[in-house]
Amino acid sequence: MAKQLNLLSKGQVITTALHTEMQRSYLEYAMSVIVGRALPDVRDGLKPVHRRILYAMHELGLTPDRPYRKCARVVGDVLGKYHPHGDQSVYDALVRLVQDFSSRYPLLAGHGNFGSVDNDPPAAMRYTETRLAAVGQEGMLTEIAEETVDFTGNFDNSQQEPTVLPAQLPFLLLNGCAGIAVGMATNVPPHNLGEIVDGLIALIDNHDLSDEKLFQLIPGPDFPTGGEIVDHGGIKEAYTTGKGGIILRGIVTMEEIPATRGGKRRTALIVTELPFQVNKAGWIEKIADLVNQGRLQGISDIRDESDREGMRVVIELKRDTNPQELLQNLYQQTALQTTFGAILLALVDGQPRQLSLRQLLQEFLKFREHTLNRRYSYELGKAENRVNILSGLLKALSHLDDVITILRQAADGSTAKMTLCSRLDLSDLQADAILSMPLRRLTSLEQQNLQEEFDQLNREISVLRKLLEDRQELLKALKKDLRSLKRKYNDPRRTKIVNNKENPVSEEKGKTGVGSQEKKEIRTEVAKPAAEETILEVTQRGYVRRISPSSKKSKGENGLLDHDFIIQTELTNTHKDLLILTSSGKVYPITVGDIPVTTGRAARGTPLITMLTNTAQGNTEGVISRFLLPEKPETQEMVLLTKEGRIKRLSLSEFVNLSRRGMTILKLKDNDELAFTQFITSGQHIILASSSGRLLRFPVNDEQLPIMGRAAMGLQAFRLLKNQQMVGCVNLNQDHKLLLVTQEGFATSISWPANQLRVANRGDLGIQILKFHNKTDNLAAMVQVKPAREVALMTNKDRVIRVSVDIIPSFSKDTKGESICQLNRDEKIIAVVEVDV
Repeated sequence: MAKQLNLLSKGQVITTALHTEMQRSYLEYAMSVIVGRALPDVRDGLKPVHRRILYAMHELGLTPDRPYRKCARVVGDVLGKYHPHGDQSVYDALVRLVQDFSSRYPLLAGHGNFGSVDNDPPAAMRYTETRLAAVGQEGMLTEIAEETVDFTGNFDNSQQEPTVLPAQLPFLLLNGCAGIAVGMATNVPPHNLGEIVDGLIALIDNHDLSDEKLFQLIPGPDFPTGGEIVDHGGIKEAYTTGKGGIILRGIVTMEEIPATRGGKRRTALIVTELPFQVNKAGWIEKIADLVNQGRLQGISDIRDESDREGMRVVIELKRDTNPQELLQNLYQQTALQTTFGAILLALVDGQPRQLSLRQLLQEFLKFREHTLNRRYSYELGKAENRVNILSGLLKALSHLDDVITILRQAADGSTAKMTLCSRLDLSDLQADAILSMPLRRLTSLEQQNLQEEFDQLNREISVLRKLLEDRQELLKALKKDLRSLKRKYNDPRRTKIVNNKENPVSEEKGKTGVGSQEKKEIRTEVAKPAAEETILEVTQRGYVRRISPSSKKSKGENGLLDHDFIIQTELTNTHKDLLILTSSGKVYPITVGDIPVTTGRAARGTPLITMLTNTAQGNTEGVISRFLLPEKPETQEMVLLTKEGRIKRLSLSEFVNLSRRGMTILKLKDNDELAFTQFITSGQHIILASSSGRLLRFPVNDEQLPIMGRAAMGLQAFRLLKNQQMVGCVNLNQDHKLLLVTQEGFATSISWPANQLRVANRGDLGIQILKFHNKTDNLAAMVQVKPAREVALMTNKDRVIRVSVDIIPSFSKDTKGESICQLNRDEKIIAVVEVDV
C-alpha cells in the first residue's frame, strides 16, 4: 500500500474557528459586491460597469462628432480590458445608458433598436450601434487626460483604468441609480439638470442655506417618462433623511369619443404618460385581466394608440360610468399610481452611506473642487514647463551668433549641449529644445510667435496661480462651468408636482386617491360621525353593497345580473369592521362606513377586492370569507382549513385592532392555501370532506384541536390520499341538511339527526359516504343548507345553475347520488353556495 502524503504537516495548518472564518469570508464577499458591482460612487454617480463602458468608448475615440460603432465592439473592449464578466450584463448596462425612458440625460447615443417602454428587448449587440452623447462626453470625460483622477491597474495589470471619472455634473442625481447589494439597496430618483445646477450654485454661495430654500430650488425628482408627483411629504422625507416614498401618477385626460353610426358619443380616459419604470404593455394587460375578472367595472374598450409622437392609451367607458370613480379604481388597482421608494445610498470614500439631498450635493461639490485643483495644478505645471522651454529658445535667439559658433565648433551633440548650458546659463531641458529647434524657427515671424506664446503663457500662469491660491476664485470658476453646462443641456421639467388639493379626483367625496395611511390621518382630523344602521350585501361575484334598511329591495329587485346573486346579508352599523379572509392566510379590515352607499336599482356595488390595500390587490389572493367582528370576540372561535388538510382553531380576539395592512393568521406551506373557515364553539362537532367522497367527524375540544396563536401552521386534520384535496368544512347543525355535490352533477343530502357519520379522531382517513358513477368524478363541494332553500352550482364554464334543496335525494348506504343538473361537454361543477333569498 502506498504511503499517504502528509500534506497537512505541522506548521502548515492555521486553526481557525468556523464562525470566524465564515464571518470574515462573508464580509469580504459583501464588500466586494457593494464596492465593485452594486452601488454607485457619490462622485460620478456610476457603478464600475458603467464607468468602464464610458472609458472604453473614450479610448476608442467614439466622440459625438465621430461615426457610430457597433455595440459588440464596445462590449468586446470592455470585457477584454476592464470588466471580465458576462457580455450580456455589459450590454444590458450599455443599453440603459442609451434609453431615454430609463435615463433622464442619456450618456450614450444609440443607433438601432434599444428597447421600448413596453419592455420590448433591444436588438442583439451585433446590430445596434453607439457613441458618446454630448452631455456624456463633456460632462464626464473632457478632463480625464488632465490628471484630475487616479488610475489603477485592471484585473490583470495590463491596462490602466480610472477609479472615478471627472464628472462636471452630479449624474447620480441627474440620472438616478438603482442597485441591490448585500444587506442594502439604493434607489436614487432622476432630477432636472437646471434645478440641480441652481441648487449647487446656491450651496456654493451660502453653505448654510436652509432646507426650505434648497427644496424650493429642487422641488422634487424629474422622471424621464413624466407623470406627476402628488405627495410632498414623501419628497421632503427622502431629501432630509435619505429614504422615503414618493407617490407618482400617470397623466390622464378626458375626451369625448365621436359616435359610430347609430351610436352615442362616449367618454374616454386618455393616458399620455405613465409612472417611471412602468411597463405600458403589462399595464394594459393588467387592466384587461381586472375587467375580465370583474374587479374593474365600467370599461368597454382599451387600445394603445401610441406612436413615434408619444404615448396615447385610450380607455373607453361604458355609458353610465363615473369617470372619476373609474380613475380612482385605476389608481388603486393598477400601476397608474405607484410609490417610488427613494433610498439615497452611495459610496463615500469607499463606504456605503445613506445621504440627504444636501449631503449628496456637498459631496459632489467637494469632489468637483478637488478635481479642479488637480486640473489647474496640472495645467500650471504644463504651462511652467513650456515657459521654461520658451525662455531658453528666446535666449538662444537673442544670442544667435554665439549659438551658431558653439554648434559649428562642437565635436558632437553632447559637447554642444554642455557648452550651451555653461555659456548661456541654460538648463538641460532648454539646451535640448535649442538643439532640436528647426531652422525655420530662426525667421523673424517665428521669433515673434514664440514671444507671443511666452507672454500668453505667463498670463495663464498668473490666472492659474490665482485660482489655486484663492478658493473664492476657484468657486467662481466652478459656478461659471456649471452655468455653461446648464445653458447647453438644460431642458424643461417633465414631471409635474401637484398638491392633493389640485387633483380633481381628490375632491370627489373624500376619495383622495392616496395611500391608506394618509386616508387614516385625514379621518382623524375630522369629527367622527355618529354610527348609522345599514345593511351589507355580498354577492357571489365578489361585490359588496351598502344600503339603508328603509330602502331594502324586495325579492327579484336586487339589481344584479343573472349570473350574480347575494350570498350574504348583514345588518350592522357604519362603525363596525368587515373582516376579509384571503386564501394567503391574511385578514384585512374594512370599515363599513368606508364602503360606498349603493343607489339605484341597477347598481351592482363595489368589488370587495378594491377596498383592500394595494399590496393585497397586487397579489393573486382570493376572498375566502367575510364576517363582522362580534361585540365580545374573546368568547367565540373560528376553525381554518387548508386545501392540503391542515386545520387550526383560533380565538376571535386575535382579530381585534387590525391595521389596514392586514395580518397573517395562518402560516402556510408551499402550494397550500386557506380554503374554508367556520365559526365554532368548544364541544361542537365539525365535519370535513375530501374530494374522494370521504367525510370525517370529530369533536372540537382542547384534546382534539387546541387553540393556537396566529403564527402557528395548524395540525393535520385529514389523511389525504394522492391527488386529493379538501372540499368542505361545516359545524354540525341539527336544523340543516348536509349537501354533497360531485363535479359531474350528482348529489345527495343528509338530514339530521342521523348516525351515518360515526365520531372519529382528527387525522383519520374518514368514512366513504359517496361513491361515483365514473372514475374521473370527484366530490366538488360539501355545504350545509336550510330546508326549502336554493343552492347555486358554479361551473368551470362560468355558468350558474340554481337548484332547490328539496329535490335532492336523501342519503342511503353506498349511494352514488342522483343527477341534479345537465352539464355540457367538458363542463364541471367547481363550487356550491347557498343562495340568500
